[in-house]
Amino acid sequence: MKLRAPSVPLITVDPYFSVWSPADTLNSVPTAHWTDRSTKSTKLEYGEPHPRNMSMLGVAEVDGVGYRFMGVSDIKPIKQLSLDIDALTTTYIFGCDEVTVKAEFITPLLPDDADIFSRPVSYLKLSHRSADGKKHSVRFRVSASEELCLDHAGQYPVVTEEAAVQGAVCMKMGSAVQNVLNRSGDDVRIDWGYFYLAAKGRNAVVKAEKVSYYCSRMKDGVNAEKKELDSLTAIFDDEGLVVFAYDDIKSMEYFGKHLTSYWNRNGLTVEKAISKAVADYRTLSVRCHAFSDRLFIDACKAGGEQYAELLSLAYRQAFAAHKAAVDDNGELLFVSKECFSNGCAATVDVSYPSIPLFLLYNPELVNAMMRPVFRYAGSDEWKFDFAPHDVGQYPLLNGQVYGLQKDGTLSYDMQMPVEECGNMLIMCAASAIASQSTAFVRNKLEVLEKWAEYLLRYGQDPENQLCTDDFAGHLAHNCNLSLKAIMGIAALSLIFGMCKQKKKARQYMAKAREMAAVWCRTAASDDGTYRLAFDREGSFSMKYNAVWDKLFGTEIFPKEVIASEIAGNFSRFRKYGMPLDNRAEYTKSDWMVWTATMCRTDDDFRRFISPLWDAYNCSPTRVPMTDWFDTVTSEMVGFQNRTVQGGLFIKLLEKDFVEKSKTVLRTIG
Repeated sequence: MKLRAPSVPLITVDPYFSVWSPADTLNSVPTAHWTDRSTKSTKLEYGEPHPRNMSMLGVAEVDGVGYRFMGVSDIKPIKQLSLDIDALTTTYIFGCDEVTVKAEFITPLLPDDADIFSRPVSYLKLSHRSADGKKHSVRFRVSASEELCLDHAGQYPVVTEEAAVQGAVCMKMGSAVQNVLNRSGDDVRIDWGYFYLAAKGRNAVVKAEKVSYYCSRMKDGVNAEKKELDSLTAIFDDEGLVVFAYDDIKSMEYFGKHLTSYWNRNGLTVEKAISKAVADYRTLSVRCHAFSDRLFIDACKAGGEQYAELLSLAYRQAFAAHKAAVDDNGELLFVSKECFSNGCAATVDVSYPSIPLFLLYNPELVNAMMRPVFRYAGSDEWKFDFAPHDVGQYPLLNGQVYGLQKDGTLSYDMQMPVEECGNMLIMCAASAIASQSTAFVRNKLEVLEKWAEYLLRYGQDPENQLCTDDFAGHLAHNCNLSLKAIMGIAALSLIFGMCKQKKKARQYMAKAREMAAVWCRTAASDDGTYRLAFDREGSFSMKYNAVWDKLFGTEIFPKEVIASEIAGNFSRFRKYGMPLDNRAEYTKSDWMVWTATMCRTDDDFRRFISPLWDAYNCSPTRVPMTDWFDTVTSEMVGFQNRTVQGGLFIKLLEKDFVEKSKTVLRTIG
């Protein structure tokens, strides 16, 4: 990968079990949780603490001399020779005079295998070869600190214990205070459950010990604050496998009930899961490399090499910001955490931009995102005639928290009525088309039609309200929000068509076309582009919601309207892409790619992608991919590690999805 990742994925399992390296070299900074904030800029003062560390150390002892390849300590660092990242693997190569060392991190997030992708296990394979033609003795040491099982170092005492794992040696470590699912929040880490470290290799051992870590960067050989933390350390000779695992005991609270993860829905213990993971490693490694290679090749064909690199970096982030569980009916739940925006769970307008990745590889995961929303919307607790915004704050899913007031009621002013109705309708139609099945939506037609009728009443010219870009504030007469309403109504038409209710399908499609004709007249500016708001002549915005007109094959909007709008977009570009709208210089990565996908030519698509690639390549903000950044400086404005980066896959989704959509349209007539 030529792209310099802002932060490098190492362990990416779920919103809690997540470890990254926020630097170009693995041994120059401490490893961190995705919530790390202290590395926001390269202007970081040395010695500034890193309170969101997930400190790990990796050392290769060559002929008795220690070389540090991961983390920060007093041990001499080995030179990093290369770094490569693909969808499921991160590979580092290090070298000294005697040997080269290979460190390969794999998290097997294979989208069509829920037993594997939900299993809370990640791998590190370590190996070496001679650099000088001589034989050398090499011993590897990998330490993981208490920070992996606490909100922060020193929060509680930790306890350690040997764990019985077949095929490897293993120990576990966890807080002495086990208060499962004790809280929710955004900038928090798990402080219940147990972290497991296993090792397979010659003379392998795992032991509990105190290990010294440096809590921030080093400059000119001078170390910043040092802490001695309880840790587990895996040791083996020559080469071997390190397995990181986490048993959270219970994964989420779901309307008052504590649920386990999908992987242990039938009572599988974490020790047996780790044993299976050890035995599966070789097979899974082959599958992961094959999946990543295919993704890259397909993405290159769809949008070019820079596009393929963006998808390779985004994949693990988008996937691992979810948690898979099962509900009372044994059905899959795939719950997102709204990372670093407010921590909401199962947020509708966060799922909506993420779905292209999952439509492409496993549409059932889109249904699994929506199940909590439909359950909540159908309960007595939901009082509105439009769709909810969220179902709680991760990991507690007991009802919407966005706009929740002190008296326990939800503020109407903080709702997103048009936004969420349109999102749910589009998501349902897209999932049905991608899977070529109506099994999920057939018993939901009544509520979907209610939401579509809401859009017919209020979606043509939305009142002053929030949309998914709520950070920009309330806006009346939002043209892009109106586009979502129109496409939501068209989406219901497609659903009815698939359900063989042709009369209703034709009625809703006709209504969508009528609204689109009005939109084209009322949103137009004199220069041939289309406005941010109907009443704001000369304003502009990305019309990303119109991408569904292309993917659904509905052609509600004349091609010349879209072409004129895209042509106008290019005149708005800054160094790192097009601003979201005329109110600020910031943009959103997902919406840039959705807008780019409306382009007629590959060259125009790549004109959008190139500055986006540059933004991540140059960004001084060293965190997992932000989706909200400044188009002039490339610095993060807010948000990191969010699932919405799944939206970057929309161009890759396009070809096959459009063909499936046309099949549905032919049934409507």
